[in-house]
Amino acid sequence: MADYTSLKILLVEDNQHMRSIVNAILKGTGIRNVREARDGAEGLDMLRQYPADIALVDFNMDPIDGVEFTRMLRNASDSSNPYLPVVMITGHSERSKVIRARDSGVNEFVVKPLTARALLGRIDSVIMRPRPFIRCKTYFGPDRRRIDDKAYPGPHRRNTDGMF
Repeated sequence: MADYTSLKILLVEDNQHMRSIVNAILKGTGIRNVREARDGAEGLDMLRQYPADIALVDFNMDPIDGVEFTRMLRNASDSSNPYLPVVMITGHSERSKVIRARDSGVNEFVVKPLTARALLGRIDSVIMRPRPFIRCKTYFGPDRRRIDDKAYPGPHRRNTDGMF
């Protein structure tokens, strides 16, 4: 892992115990600049005053959950940084939840119980291997395709697929 001591992290999590755990993991790697919000609404407000490098967000919060936080961050006309990397932290690993998070524009996903290795691996990923952002009618966020399979025999739908 690279030296991330200068990173500014926004931690959006409604559970104080989980915020303490995440903070301990981050501090253990030298990351000291962490701001906390208790829900998505507070997180969006905080981003207007505190420009973060990465947002770590919980899936399940009220009144605005992590999926809606990400959707608003990506698409609101007054968004402070629609390109901000978002790492979703959740105890919900069902495929439908992962797909909802992905389709809202989340960059990475980590499942609780949280380990330092898993969290830092996702932080590493958004910094060292960022995916390009895609904008279309129904989506704005990081490219959802993770594998560039040259042998894919299916329909080619993009100009960049070389079939047009």
